[in-house]
Amino acid sequence: MKIGFIGLGNMGGPMAANLIKAGHEVTGFDLAAPMPEGVSKAASAAAVADGADVVITMLPNGEILRSVAEEIIPAMQRGAVLCDCSTVDVDSARAVAEKAEAAGLGALDAPVSGGVGGATAGTLTFMVGGSEDAFNTVKPLFDIMGQKAVHCGASGAGQAAKICNNMILGVTMIATCEAFALADKLGLDRQKMFDVVSTSSGYSWTMNAYCPAPGVGPQSPADNDYKPGFASELMLKDLRLSQKAAESADADTPMGALAKALYEQFVENEDGRGTDFSAMLPRFEKRGHD
Repeated sequence: MKIGFIGLGNMGGPMAANLIKAGHEVTGFDLAAPMPEGVSKAASAAAVADGADVVITMLPNGEILRSVAEEIIPAMQRGAVLCDCSTVDVDSARAVAEKAEAAGLGALDAPVSGGVGGATAGTLTFMVGGSEDAFNTVKPLFDIMGQKAVHCGASGAGQAAKICNNMILGVTMIATCEAFALADKLGLDRQKMFDVVSTSSGYSWTMNAYCPAPGVGPQSPADNDYKPGFASELMLKDLRLSQKAAESADADTPMGALAKALYEQFVENEDGRGTDFSAMLPRFEKRGHD
């Protein structure tokens, strides 16, 4: 399969590399990031799209996605599939899909979960919106780049699933960090705290797989001075997307709104930028001592 790949940064680069390892022909374009070994460099985004069976995009936001789509959709051959793996707003995902389908293309919004580690290991989870035919076309590529791909529904459904998932993640991480900070104040040993909560009703992914307390549980960014990992500013981006979607859908999400406000304070006013999103724990410890 001939694949075009636009956006070869921390996530896109390893994803493209795994497609190369599986024997696919990949042509790439990125304004700054280097080409992974084996990926042919194109002179423009439109050149990537020319003759490709599938074009995969991994871009920072909806505005850039719309701009890139305007350039590549006219260059793509009818019947090809535009598969966007960025995390963007639902409206942008649906607008791009509508333009692609009007041009005779398949279109998928397929944001991912699993971070840079998952992209490198080929263990991402894809949450996919779009037609079943387009999903079936790209499914063999999802199987190379990830461990699971869920067809969530029509265009925009993949972004909806990602936004809801990461709203839960942001809220849960805050609660986990608050609980450790409280346990410290109460004189409870962190390992004992983990041993209890990780096997009882407080069980969660943020506790059991990504514990924010260093030296406790499986290895996580907390054990590497909170170096990402999943950066705090990316969590803030996703929480902002969730609240934009909640406002558009007239949904009441007070915990999501509070999580967004806390991460805004942390990232923009408390030097949280560039740290892992689990660095909320030392943030709560510091504030608790003020």
